[in-house]
Amino acid sequence: MLTTALLVLLAATPSGTDTLRASLQERIAQVKGASVAVAYQHLGNSKDSLYLEADRSFHAASTMKVPVMIEFFRQVDAGKLSVGQELTLANQFASIVDGSPYALDAKDDEDASLYERLGKPVPARELVERMITRSSNLATNTVIALVDAKRVTKTLRSLGARQMTVLRGVEDGKAYQKGLNNTATARDLATLMTAIEKGKAASPASTQAMRSILLAQELNLEIPAGLPPGTPVAHKTGQISGVLHDAAIVYPSGRPPYVLVVLTSGIPDEKVARSLIADLSRQVYAHATR
Repeated sequence: MLTTALLVLLAATPSGTDTLRASLQERIAQVKGASVAVAYQHLGNSKDSLYLEADRSFHAASTMKVPVMIEFFRQVDAGKLSVGQELTLANQFASIVDGSPYALDAKDDEDASLYERLGKPVPARELVERMITRSSNLATNTVIALVDAKRVTKTLRSLGARQMTVLRGVEDGKAYQKGLNNTATARDLATLMTAIEKGKAASPASTQAMRSILLAQELNLEIPAGLPPGTPVAHKTGQISGVLHDAAIVYPSGRPPYVLVVLTSGIPDEKVARSLIADLSRQVYAHATR
């Protein structure tokens, strides 16, 4: 009788993940009109995971720079590229619509200082680092031209990212007008971050290099803002008008890491979006370290 009663009680008690789900949904509901997707995976416990709208497609914004980085290092592993090779920096790119040239505006780039080196050779590894840590658009378009967007999407599929697509570089106005945008889902980004952490995205040396770059991220107002100060986070943010994302590997002190991805759209005020992502991060950290 006691055993039966205990089983009934356990069945009626919400699991930790159910409690987390309810908590996240309650916080998300406070932001009217918002579209939010969450993917959480504890890397020390495969059963501890949570997905909210994780297969919904969003404009990828700068989160697409993660698969571009992966493709770069995979080509290095294959001997096609070298981290030390130098690329002459030019601010002219071809639209995927008709091949017509377009240029980036330094005023719209998080890394305006790179434009001071136009016409000069820059190491490929430095461009990849700036693409991630400072979200440099100039570096991104230069690297995409080097590795080929089609190859990036092919690599996404090989790693199990079924929907995320990289079609083009940043600020291709003609492509944007035709709806030809890079897209991402929370599940696919979580798959990529997990592959990097587990050393499956490329060679051991390359995945270690990628983690180091992601850990050096300089834009830390989203997922890291909801964590105890000093918590290491390997992550990449993404932002355009009304869209704010963050995809991260979080390393709690003395515990296994976990992956958290939060994608948002439909929130005009970026402060509201940042506060939301930080709060969701705080709730997931409390769950993962309970």
